[in-house]
Amino acid sequence: MRGSVRLVAWCLAIALVALPVVGVLHGWFAAGRWPVTRLTVQGEFRHVNMDEIRAAVLPRLGKGFFALNLDSVQQAVAALPWVESVEARKRWPDTLQLRVIERQPFARWNDKQLISRQGKVFDAPIGAADAATLPDLEGPDDRLAEVVSFYADVRKAFAGTRLAIDGVALTARGSWSVTTASGARIVIGDRDLAGARLRRFLDVYPQLMAGHDEGFVYADLRYTNGFAVRWPQPAPAAKTNVTRRS
Repeated sequence: MRGSVRLVAWCLAIALVALPVVGVLHGWFAAGRWPVTRLTVQGEFRHVNMDEIRAAVLPRLGKGFFALNLDSVQQAVAALPWVESVEARKRWPDTLQLRVIERQPFARWNDKQLISRQGKVFDAPIGAADAATLPDLEGPDDRLAEVVSFYADVRKAFAGTRLAIDGVALTARGSWSVTTASGARIVIGDRDLAGARLRRFLDVYPQLMAGHDEGFVYADLRYTNGFAVRWPQPAPAAKTNVTRRS
């Protein structure tokens, strides 16, 4: 009997000691005694908005320093459109530190999303000036990696020419095409034949451009023994008004 009473007493004593600690760690009470009052953010940003970071973090600070859940903070900040990754730490006695890495856009995807340099597709607002500097890649979502790879191959093939590659497109039927910075479109067709077709086109490109300062607007490389080129239409001649006097 005495042993049972002693055991109950010990359990009560342990509970009385542990309960305040557990309560503080879970934010059940005393949260106002150790509040998080400072937020520091490290990182170089062009698109990440500090107001959005504060708005994501603020609802998670109410339980105090000890009860602050760093995983929850990281998930909330990482969910912001322009955040690639985030690392959260606590610094005694009242500071939450964030190290944020911003997504670096590599290209536009299907005219509505962006591709990061890590190869991830994401949705984020971007200004017209910034969007104009990115290549425009198009294709089925499940062939993203193939489209990016083809874009890299085409840029390498056109290196050293006057043609700057602005975009690559892959149709649902597997036909490839390229868009230049001047707006010209080059239809290549099947990728297995793309290398040979591009070499054939680029071999005669200098002669092709002789006397054509404005460049072509369309080229179809899918012919067996050659290709077709369309040149811009000449501007209509200005009309001259003639007044006849009697």
